Amino acid sequence: MRAWTFEPGHTAAEFRVRHMMVTWVRGHFKNIRGRIIFDPHDSTASSAEAVIEASELWTGDAARDAHLKGADFLDAQNFPQILYRSAKAEQVGASHYKMAGELTLRGVTRPVTLDVQCLGEWQTPYWDQGVDKGPVTRAGFLATTRINRHDFKVSWNSLLDRGGVVVGDDVLIEIDVEAIEEKP
Repeated sequence: MRAWTFEPGHTAAEFRVRHMMVTWVRGHFKNIRGRIIFDPHDSTASSAEAVIEASELWTGDAARDAHLKGADFLDAQNFPQILYRSAKAEQVGASHYKMAGELTLRGVTRPVTLDVQCLGEWQTPYWDQGVDKGPVTRAGFLATTRINRHDFKVSWNSLLDRGGVVVGDDVLIEIDVEAIEEKP
């Protein structure tokens, strides 16, 4: 089975959630660390682990970022990391997989299935501190899912007139991974 390490500078997680009943707020996490055990020809023994630093959330608005990192939402001070761990994947299409795992957010762990698309692999140079240490094999993966934020005790909200709310319940998540194959 082949092992892959996330390249943090080229890996990101994004989310979007309904705001004020009419639009979306989008958030971004960069520098995600992780590892995947994966062979596209035999996905049965696949596994993955990803670590996101909750304090690295960015939405483009400093006041909103502070609120989202605070106790009402991520509570990054008490729960500094968001974790995903999976121990199996099932191939459901030519380059599509369902990866069942567990997401830990705010200290709550729940089962979450990712829809994963393997975007391919390619031999590339690899520069580290000005030195070409390549070639290396890189692979791309795009994972998506939807969670209900209340399942993770992220329940802050404010009512609007006529029965609306400031923040929707469903959170759409997209993780874009560029990984480097580990040398045996």
